[in-house]
Amino acid sequence: MQSVPGPDKATFPQLVETYQKPLLNLCYMMLRDRTQAEDAVQEAFLKAFRALPSFRGECSHKTWLTRIAINVCRDMQRSSWFTRMNRFVTPEDLPDRAAEENPESAELADAIMRLPAKFREVILLYYDQNMTMPEIAGALGIHASSVSRRLKTACEKLRNALGEEGQHG
Repeated sequence: MQSVPGPDKATFPQLVETYQKPLLNLCYMMLRDRTQAEDAVQEAFLKAFRALPSFRGECSHKTWLTRIAINVCRDMQRSSWFTRMNRFVTPEDLPDRAAEENPESAELADAIMRLPAKFREVILLYYDQNMTMPEIAGALGIHASSVSRRLKTACEKLRNALGEEGQHG
């Protein structure tokens, strides 16, 4: 794997500019709360800034920042306060997405939100964040083969959920 030059303090604002919105969408889909997602993104960038000297360039900046954001979201999800919150999200609530919604995509977004976290993460990273399987593997800290299996299973679960809803709706 080719080494990626590490960011420095002077170029860090460019990373924030480039990845803030995608990370906000990802964190929102994981946390299902706009304020918590904003806090998670801020915390992720703070951790990334502090970790600048240890960035070895073994992955892309996108993968590195995504992994940090996912870990921040997971930490937040484990908190006792978080588990008591109502986490239902409608597609209209998604940042920068409400104008794009139509009934089919709203149904798909609802089905994605109901997936277990490990399947929802790979779907979001692959389709929403346009990450490759190796990038997803790096961001989640799993093997690429696991990403492939989870993505396949997630797609099957979505097909089943959307098929069942179509039959009952």
